[in-house]
Amino acid sequence: MKLEKIDFRHNVIDKFVLSGFHTQRGAILVLFSFFFFFQNTFAQKVNAIVDSTEIKIGEEILYIINVEADSTDVVVFPEGQSFGALEVIESYTVDTTFEATKYRLIKQYGLTQFDSGHYTIPPQHVNINNQLFATDSINVEVHNVVVDTLQQEMFAIKPPVEVKNPPFDWIKLLTWLIPLLLFAGLIYYFIRRRKRKKEAEKQLPPYEEAIVALKKLDNSQLLKENKSKEYYSSLTEIVKRYLDREVDETALESTSDELINRLMMHKQAGSFDFDHETIHKLDQIFKRADLVKFARMNQQASQAEFDRKTVEEIINETKEVIPEPTEEELLEDREYLEKLERKRQRRKWAYSIAGVFLALVVIGAVYGSVTGFDNLKDKILGNELRSLAESQWIKSEYGHPSVVLETPKVLMRVGETDDSENSVISGKDVFSFGDMKSPLYVMVSTFQFNQEEGLDLDSALDALLNEMEDEGAKNLLVKRDDFETGQGITGVRAFGEFNLQVAENRVLKKTSSYELLLFAQQGGLQEVLIVYQDDDTYAKDIVDRIVQSIELELTTGR
Repeated sequence: MKLEKIDFRHNVIDKFVLSGFHTQRGAILVLFSFFFFFQNTFAQKVNAIVDSTEIKIGEEILYIINVEADSTDVVVFPEGQSFGALEVIESYTVDTTFEATKYRLIKQYGLTQFDSGHYTIPPQHVNINNQLFATDSINVEVHNVVVDTLQQEMFAIKPPVEVKNPPFDWIKLLTWLIPLLLFAGLIYYFIRRRKRKKEAEKQLPPYEEAIVALKKLDNSQLLKENKSKEYYSSLTEIVKRYLDREVDETALESTSDELINRLMMHKQAGSFDFDHETIHKLDQIFKRADLVKFARMNQQASQAEFDRKTVEEIINETKEVIPEPTEEELLEDREYLEKLERKRQRRKWAYSIAGVFLALVVIGAVYGSVTGFDNLKDKILGNELRSLAESQWIKSEYGHPSVVLETPKVLMRVGETDDSENSVISGKDVFSFGDMKSPLYVMVSTFQFNQEEGLDLDSALDALLNEMEDEGAKNLLVKRDDFETGQGITGVRAFGEFNLQVAENRVLKKTSSYELLLFAQQGGLQEVLIVYQDDDTYAKDIVDRIVQSIELELTTGR
């Protein structure tokens, strides 16, 4: 609402007053005109309607707020449960239309109610430029769904039916299995590729390996590119590797002088019948190679090619003097090679297992970071309380006077007492799920008495607590207060913790929590006991849901 409009009305009023409306009647007329102006302005600014004032239970009422505003106005619509007894199903997005020089904002809410009766939608406050505007209240009526109980045939109560386990969750399995299979496939691919590469590069016999290496050196461009150092490094490595495999296993680790000395020692010992000239040629090649590698002396290409031919001759001459291996040596070599192969296989298995373990750790870390590590722990180790909380709950009726409550599993009958004129208790029904050691134990028991006198709930509660101690509840901590169901039935409540005795001399250190609810009606007693292992996540929600769902059969006598 703009200030100049208000000032304009004030000017009109002043004119009326100054024109002679000084009487009481004139003043009242002015006030009514002023009030009508503001009411008319507000009505034009904000108004609300509904698409229907009568619905059936669960149907949707469309509550619509229309706001007329300028393009510069800041409009804030109501949010949250501000519609009284009606529940908000959905808050729709704001729709905007343009009319003349004004914008019309249309905000819709989907409302419903699940109990029949007459309801009033209270005024809703819309904030426009930090000024509140209120809509009118609207009355609506919610009707029951008509059920024809005369035409519908009634059937007897069917006996309990054992429900099969829910179908296996293949989607959850695939979310875990597909990443694992993909990662395992990658590991298998790289291992197999590495194996093929090793098989392709399988080591040749020493002589063939040396000849192949010399041919590769011939095909290189090292001499043409004037790379004498690289050429002689490759040439000396070829001959040293050959001698390492066939003559002396320390050849690759030895310097040039050390290798020549060891070859002379082998000749003197008679291990190999080397020619002095062959050893001398090899010594000369090593010396030239050292000058090239360490003194950076450039060697002529013709000399390098001559040294290459000399190395091949030395390899050929060495092959001639090397004795053929005996059968014992061949057998030892075969056993040694088999031992090496087994060692390589064990190493492969170790790498594979480590890879799979690492993959699981990575997948677990990613999954945990996205969904939470508590969720990951529950998926891997399992959480019975979570499974119960997320399962399909069952609402059922137990005993007489009956107790109706909602539980994650159906309570099974575990005890029943027939009517007896000689007993104070004429009937007893006990239903339970789990036991005191389970993560969740629920027991419902109902008693019918032969006497009509009222029961002392505090005394009955003490008796039931003593019975819990007899069943193994040690160090029982008891807190008491009153309790009232949604129907208005009052009872007593005991809650706290205890340590469960599982053997004659063994009491669990971990505490169990419990909720004990007791109700007394004329000639009847109703008990609900819940024992649970508190995990700070799901247990309390389960207990609260069970307790809030309790409904009791109202009795007026026997």
